[in-house]
Amino acid sequence: MTTTPLTDAEYEALAAFRHALRVFQRFSEEAARAAGLTPAQHQLLLAIRGTAGGAAPTISDLAERLQTRHHSVVELIGRATEAGLVRATADPTDARRQRVTLTAAGAHHLEALSALHRDELRRFRDEMAALLGELD
Repeated sequence: MTTTPLTDAEYEALAAFRHALRVFQRFSEEAARAAGLTPAQHQLLLAIRGTAGGAAPTISDLAERLQTRHHSVVELIGRATEAGLVRATADPTDARRQRVTLTAAGAHHLEALSALHRDELRRFRDEMAALLGELD
């Protein structure tokens, strides 16, 4: 595979893109903490609620969505359960699997955080459009 060398403008655009991603990530982490959640708990709640089709995800589904190990998700779910954010129940078709759902408190936290994130993503979208135009 041959590639053409990057221009100075492309390096600048890539660096600005990475910076913008980190700014968004920092915003997200700080918003979660301000809401009384850890960033990992916020990501867990979003992964549960954002599962396609509305089905309660399994622990394996969540490990894939969060890009982390199964045992780490089990620990995260345990802490989120203790905090009253999620509930894990046996899958009715396969009792070896656990399905994870939000509690009312978890849904409330997620709704508030998601509204903030939607607004920040709209700002981010405009910034990214300009940066990605530099790479064309």
